[in-house]
Amino acid sequence: MPDVFINYRTGDGNDIAALIDNELANRFGKNRAFRASRSIPAGSAYPDALLRGVRRSALVLVVVGPGWINFQAQLRDPEDWVRKEILEAFNCGVPVVPVVAGRRTERLSKERLPDELARLAELQSVRLDTQSAEADLKRLGDLVAEMVPELYDLEHAEAALPDPGSVSNSTGTVSGTAVQSRDFAGDLNSTVINGSAGPVHSGRGNIYQNSRHVSGGRHYSGDGMTNIEGDHRGDIRHRFGDSGRPGDDER
Repeated sequence: MPDVFINYRTGDGNDIAALIDNELANRFGKNRAFRASRSIPAGSAYPDALLRGVRRSALVLVVVGPGWINFQAQLRDPEDWVRKEILEAFNCGVPVVPVVAGRRTERLSKERLPDELARLAELQSVRLDTQSAEADLKRLGDLVAEMVPELYDLEHAEAALPDPGSVSNSTGTVSGTAVQSRDFAGDLNSTVINGSAGPVHSGRGNIYQNSRHVSGGRHYSGDGMTNIEGDHRGDIRHRFGDSGRPGDDER
């Protein structure tokens, strides 16, 4: 389901519509916006797709190109799709924002619009000029995020995700300090170590290392030397710190 429907007239604003579509895709993800020339597959019935796209959207952006107001005959034609999409948004209660394309394009006036579209002139518009496209697109994207909370939440949730190279603690109940790292040195008293792909040096204390999370790593432990290399299955448990206790071969 698209969140933003981009209304535009072919030959007067379709280039701006493509810029908006690309900006929203880069910022919020693919297919979060509906633009007819991209979003309707070949062979599909476009009348149903257009009206359904408007109804399912949370916001409609009306691209007003330099010659938009000159299409007077079309704007008064009940079969004109620019007109039909805008009226469908009005009838369904979908918020509408005019996007005035170009520095010299005049804002809409009620006197030059059909009565059915006169409301469009009363809506606060934003301007998008190709000479300041980067800043204007950023400002438009901010407005979209503000008006469509789902997109705001999506953008901020993605920003909070960890970097691909970062690590996280293992799931389940862990007593003591949980460490997941490529390299760690120092005393690990009652420490759980998962996912080590590099050397792990441990001092005294109890060490429980589940070898199912160990692949090709190396483990060096204190109070003597224990060297574990390669893949392992099952649990590997070591207890150190009682050097006076006899080993199995001394009993």
